[in-house]
Amino acid sequence: MEVFDDRRGSAVMVAAFLALLYVGVTLVSLGPRSISLQGSLMSWTHSTATSVTQAHVSVRCDRSQRDYDLCSINGSSLLDPNSSTFFIMDPNRSNQTDVVMKIHPYPRKKDKAAISLVKEISIIATPPKVPCGVTHNSPALVFSTGGYTGNFFHDLNEGLIPLYITIQTIFYDQDITLVISDWREWWVRKYADLLLHLTHHPVINMDNQTATHCFPSVTVGLIKHGPMVINAAMIPHPQTLITFQELLQKAYSNTSNTLGLDNIDLKKHKSSRARPRLVIIQREGAGAGRVILNIEEVTAVSEEVGFEVEVLEPKQSSRLADSYSLIHGSHAMIGVHGAGMTHLFFLRPGSVLGQIIPLGTEFVSWDCFEKPARVLGLRYSKYEIEVAESSLIEKFKVDELVLKNPEAYVGGNWSNMHVYMKLQNVKLDIPRFQRFLKTVYENAREFMDKGY
Repeated sequence: MEVFDDRRGSAVMVAAFLALLYVGVTLVSLGPRSISLQGSLMSWTHSTATSVTQAHVSVRCDRSQRDYDLCSINGSSLLDPNSSTFFIMDPNRSNQTDVVMKIHPYPRKKDKAAISLVKEISIIATPPKVPCGVTHNSPALVFSTGGYTGNFFHDLNEGLIPLYITIQTIFYDQDITLVISDWREWWVRKYADLLLHLTHHPVINMDNQTATHCFPSVTVGLIKHGPMVINAAMIPHPQTLITFQELLQKAYSNTSNTLGLDNIDLKKHKSSRARPRLVIIQREGAGAGRVILNIEEVTAVSEEVGFEVEVLEPKQSSRLADSYSLIHGSHAMIGVHGAGMTHLFFLRPGSVLGQIIPLGTEFVSWDCFEKPARVLGLRYSKYEIEVAESSLIEKFKVDELVLKNPEAYVGGNWSNMHVYMKLQNVKLDIPRFQRFLKTVYENAREFMDKGY
């Protein structure tokens, strides 16, 4: 039994190593802190190699990545759900000292607030003292729906996109079983249509199991390439945000609308093609922050410019198939920087995304939404509000640093962003905003006139 806790390797090396683990390569022991993969391009050598002829189980934990830890067991293991522990089923280890590894399977490992909401998983390198209750023929991928799950941006950024990356990196074209800790029933129901395209098996709720489960191999944790990023160069079979978007299309384009969206007439937008359709994303409730305070005026001026307008206020209970139907059939979408802008993945290439950028959010607006929008082939426009359009003008004086120089006010301390993310709403200057809308309209009209 070999155990490795690597804090040095690169993401590319880890991806290649993990991919090889699951195609049955022969292991050769190179001493206590080294390993070589016969026939591969990768090896670690710290001592004279000694061949091992019999098959045995190895565990590897990569802790070198900025956002995530990843542990892999390349042989049979048993899950004891009562202790959230995986035991290595290697009889050669029965009389040896326990080696315990612990991991939070959520790709935001440096965020103490998020990780405090994620259960720790243990891997113990000794055989279990209990038998298998349920035996699975497919490998397990273990991750958490704790952390910031419940916010659509974080559902994708720390959940579905890393899940997609991990499957494409380690389990490409393989059958897998998903095992979830910190189970949230609504999450599984909300994303059920998508999960059906990732696994053929029922998703296992680790939190309510009473029986033990045995798997031929296990991966604990999810691979993350960055905020809203899929780096094709880091995946053996290159995938991108575009292929992830195509997966969303498969999951939601053929799903019938049964629940409907509040205040949205899904039939109307199918018949009206005289005007390009604009979806305005409105954040839910004044306490959410970054709400458009004069939404009625914004809607009216959007119609005056020439749009058919639908205002969408996403909720946790909103059915994604309905949101997909509305947005995918539209020509433009605008909204204030926030989780609702993640619906950009439902827009068609060539359609328009307009982002309203509140004070102090320029960098995160680029990282979270402008960058992926451009990768997906959307025509991107931004509207940076002026101080007079921010509700912070009612709380602070114009010459205070918080308004005069947000970057200096934040000073690299994310907690200072609270004032811009939670305390700030926007009241748009309608004449100024109308000029922005005209540009969005021209691009949307051009897209519609091409037959979309």
